[in-house]
Amino acid sequence: MQAADERTEAVLDRAPSPAGLSPSLHLPKATERTMSKSDKRIRPPGSKNGPEKTAPGSKSVPGSKSVPGSKSVPGSKSVGWALVQAARLHRSRVGDRLAALDLFAGQEQVVQALAASGTMTMGDLAATLRVRPPTASKTISRLAALGFVERRAEAGDGRIVRVRLTEMGLAKAEAIERIGDEVEAELLAGFDGKERRRLRKLLRKAARNLAEISGALGHEVEGDAEIDEDEADADAIAPAL
Repeated sequence: MQAADERTEAVLDRAPSPAGLSPSLHLPKATERTMSKSDKRIRPPGSKNGPEKTAPGSKSVPGSKSVPGSKSVPGSKSVGWALVQAARLHRSRVGDRLAALDLFAGQEQVVQALAASGTMTMGDLAATLRVRPPTASKTISRLAALGFVERRAEAGDGRIVRVRLTEMGLAKAEAIERIGDEVEAELLAGFDGKERRRLRKLLRKAARNLAEISGALGHEVEGDAEIDEDEADADAIAPAL
C-alpha cells in the first residue's frame, strides 16, 4: 500500500498544471453548475466563504479538536525514539565528514578494524564487523580500488586471503579517528565529565538488555565489566542508606 501511495504521489508530481490540460479534460459546465449548487446547500444561509456543515449522516468525534500548526509524532516521548533520532543525526554528521576522505558511512569501520588488528582474514573481518562474508568482501574490493587496502593470499593456502591497510589507508585511519573525536565533542557539547560517563554507561546497559533478550551470541557490549562494577557498588551502598 505504501509503495502504491508513493507511485501515485510521483505521478501527481509529474502531472501537468491545470492550464496545460486539454479542453476535453475540463469538467462540463453542467457539472460545474451542479457542484456549485451542492456547495450552496451545505453552506450556512447568507454565507459565501463560511465553514461547511457536516454532511448528513456523518458524526463528529466528541472532544476532537484540530489545533493549527500542531503535529504529534507517535512515540516521540520515548527513550527509543530519542535514541534513534540522535543516532541518525550522528551518522549523518559523520557521513558528511567522511565524504571528504572519499569514504562512505560504514567503510570507516573496516578501516578502523584493520588499523587496530594490522592484518585480518576475510572471515575474521566479517566476524568483527558482524556482517556476512560477501558483504565484507564487497567492501574490501571497493577500498582496494581506492588504494586503501591490499589483499594477499595465505602462503601455502591460496583459499585464505589476508587484508591489510596500505600507507594511504593508514593515513585515512588517522583522519577517521580525528573525525570521531570531533563529532563526539559536537555530540556532547554542554555535558560535563560526569554526565558523559553516566550517559555512556546507561547506553551500554540498554544495549546489553537487548543483546540478552535477542540471544545474540558474541554480541557482548563493550564496558560490561564497568557496568557490573557500578551495579555492585550501588548494591553495597543501598543497605547503608
